[in-house]
Amino acid sequence: MLLNWTVMILYNYFSAMFVGPGYVPLGWTPEKSQDCMYLQYCKVCQSYKAPRSHHCRKCNRCVMKMDHHCPWINNCCGYQNHASFTLFLLLAPLGCIHASFIFIMTMYTQLYNRISFGWSSVKIDMSAAKRDPHPIIPFGLSAFAASLFALGLALGTTIAVGMLFIIQMKVILTNKTSIESWIEEKAKDRIQYYQTGETFIFPYDMGSKWKNFRQVFTWSGIPEGDGLDWPVRDGCHQYSLTIEQLKQKADKRVRSVRYRAIEDYSGVCCPVTKGVKTFFTTPCTEEPRIALSKGDLILATRGLKHWMYGEKILVSAADGGIRERGWFPRKCVEKYQYDSEAYQPVDGEKKSK
Repeated sequence: MLLNWTVMILYNYFSAMFVGPGYVPLGWTPEKSQDCMYLQYCKVCQSYKAPRSHHCRKCNRCVMKMDHHCPWINNCCGYQNHASFTLFLLLAPLGCIHASFIFIMTMYTQLYNRISFGWSSVKIDMSAAKRDPHPIIPFGLSAFAASLFALGLALGTTIAVGMLFIIQMKVILTNKTSIESWIEEKAKDRIQYYQTGETFIFPYDMGSKWKNFRQVFTWSGIPEGDGLDWPVRDGCHQYSLTIEQLKQKADKRVRSVRYRAIEDYSGVCCPVTKGVKTFFTTPCTEEPRIALSKGDLILATRGLKHWMYGEKILVSAADGGIRERGWFPRKCVEKYQYDSEAYQPVDGEKKSK
């Protein structure tokens, strides 16, 4: 049984790793040219972003139905490998529960055969069992310690990976990815902030958990659709989500603030020379840091108390056209006054989770 668990776990793990999420073809455009106005354009892939796709900086491609970039499989979880990844998250805890049961019963039976009860004390002799039959495999102190350590690993994996499985099942049953859940929350915040009276309805929730489940898990193992066109619920537009993304991007540009660097910053994760608070409050994220030179202009989009996130503004073609985005210390910059009408910020790709 343990061998069966191992084979199924490894099969789904390597399937999620090597099959991959599926990528939007380079240079892709919608069939109807007028639909381009509803889509974002990716300058890296030189193509439009299909509905539900996002650009991953780690994979350097636009990923179809991107959920997140998983470092454990060194790949994105998306359209093609979502089922394999979820099955791996299910089978790993089940295998660990089985292993935990074996460890617990082994330690219980072996310790029970080595316990001596006295009038005032209880002694455990790990050298040999007090009763027959003798164990086939010698169970000494080292074996007990190894079994106890393995039990801790099995229980820890069951809890940690099991929680990830529950999260994945929630997004699958609502036919949302983690990124789309985040977009939906921002849509509610945008509508509440501007009091527009809009009602955002997530277009890909079919209204039935079984129908949502079937879009990921099929008998053939191949997910439904082609990863580019998706069925939508009644009353929704094919590009309802992408239109909302464009609105959020425009809102992001409105709320962005331009800063100018007043100190040099090397781009290290935990800068020692920028203060103790900056050192100990570095953002706990995989997002990069950007190096700054005195006089650089940065468009900040969000921030913490001692850190800010933004994009370095390219002032000339000599910069190479390479966009730099990431975190930088707040004390290294100051607000920069500029003519808001003359400035036209550039669009960017979606970040990986």
